[in-house]
Amino acid sequence: MIDIKFLRENPEIVKDNIKKKFQDAKLPLVDEVIELDIKNREAKLNGDNLRAERKSLSSEIGNLMKQGKKDEAESIKNKVQEINEKLEENEKAEVEYSEAIKEKMMKIPNIMHESVPIGEDDSKNVEIQKYGEPIVPDYEIPYHGEIMEALGGLDLDSARRVAGNGFYYLMGDIARLHSAVLTYARDFMINKGFTYCIPPYMIRSDVVTGVMSFEEMDAMMYKIEGEDLYLIGTSEHSMIGKFKNQILNKENMPYTMTSYSPCFRKEKGAHGIEERGVYRIHQFEKQEMIVVCEPEDSWNWYDKMWSYTVEFFRSMNIPVRTLECCSGDLADLKAKSCDVEAWSPRQQKYFEVGSCSNLTDAQARRLGIRIKGENGNYFAHTLNNTVVAPPRMLISIVENNYQPDGSVVIPDVLRPYMGGIEKINVPVK
Repeated sequence: MIDIKFLRENPEIVKDNIKKKFQDAKLPLVDEVIELDIKNREAKLNGDNLRAERKSLSSEIGNLMKQGKKDEAESIKNKVQEINEKLEENEKAEVEYSEAIKEKMMKIPNIMHESVPIGEDDSKNVEIQKYGEPIVPDYEIPYHGEIMEALGGLDLDSARRVAGNGFYYLMGDIARLHSAVLTYARDFMINKGFTYCIPPYMIRSDVVTGVMSFEEMDAMMYKIEGEDLYLIGTSEHSMIGKFKNQILNKENMPYTMTSYSPCFRKEKGAHGIEERGVYRIHQFEKQEMIVVCEPEDSWNWYDKMWSYTVEFFRSMNIPVRTLECCSGDLADLKAKSCDVEAWSPRQQKYFEVGSCSNLTDAQARRLGIRIKGENGNYFAHTLNNTVVAPPRMLISIVENNYQPDGSVVIPDVLRPYMGGIEKINVPVK
């Protein structure tokens, strides 16, 4: 959510930002907010005037009573009662205006960074840089689901019977590899100075609407029936929610945290749930990183955070590239975002394995996350980034380390977390 003062003073900038995001249907919201804001400020001024008049009359009543002028005092009491009735109506109007303003402001996208490329959708995202040489071996690489099934590590048929499409059973050394990646990611981020955290896996609705747009919430979140609780789609939600309505001390800034959690997503409106693999699924696990920092530091943190993900994947010798998200592919709360994509030798293309975002003060403004300053409190900046999200991560490992005999070589950095084994072999039947 942007600053209403900024919108009031720069309506054309806000409208231009909406146009660049190809959301022209939201353009009327700017004028509607301005009109409501005028009415709201008039109502507040009217309320202040009525309260001042009531205070003056109440003082006059006291003086008249002391003088024994009860009839005159009673007459003024009637005026005070009329003022109270006007105040009650005025306060209702203030609440209605404030709620209407907030509802509309929540739909207006954050101001994008000037460097964001303009484009309608993800097809207009821009490659920034490649890291590592993408290799296509001279032998065929099967589909990732088939590789894992052949290694005795994936059972989709049983998962469909138990829960439907979009779920899976991981077993044996593939399940162990899944856990090894997460544990390595945890230690990797701790070594970067981040505090490890395991957060709540459910959050209340006021946190949900604080961390994402209504459209994202509808497409992603699972609601717990009969409760004001939602299953998290990423631990960023509960990690940023941790700071809700807090006033943070400057000496404690920044907060740098890395969190583990399972994640649950409806994937509503996505390109279909995978029946053969684990690329697009309803349930997965993730190691995340979040930063809550001073506004002037957020772009430095943005560059650090995406570079950590690149470093993490390259430490396993997996080729990756970074991709700048264009305006039409940028979620409403994000000022700038880039994806990290891993190389798929089977598909001979890159696929998304992580996303880094700077939301500037948009989340903090919704959630009331402020920093205590010498000249008043001000909103913090929040950032989030994926360290790793298996089992999708397993696709890049098994494809880039697949051998002609069907085995998969374990990356060196993961072997200590795998009991020292160097390879997952096809089981002997």
